[in-house]
Amino acid sequence: MQTTKVRIKVADYDSLPERAGQAVTVNGEKIVLFRISTGDVKAVENRSPHRKGGTLADALVSGKFIYCPVYDLKISLEDGKVQAPDTGEVKTYEVEIIENEVFLQI
Repeated sequence: MQTTKVRIKVADYDSLPERAGQAVTVNGEKIVLFRISTGDVKAVENRSPHRKGGTLADALVSGKFIYCPVYDLKISLEDGKVQAPDTGEVKTYEVEIIENEVFLQI
């Protein structure tokens, strides 16, 4: 059974700090938004893929990757995959920017 995704406004583009995370909660899902140096906005679940957990809102941003602030895992903002030699992944979300408003497809 396929579920229909809904577009939900989560922030104003101008309010997002560049190269830093901003945590939001949408329909009970904890998500972190990153405005990267290209101006794109990426969104991933706000949970470290490490088995002990943690959040990613304070992750260090480098290009299209973030580094888990606790476990230093390198995570792609494109597909949510942890880079080798480590393993794991986080959920990613489709982002749309329309007239200074940031929307997620949930």
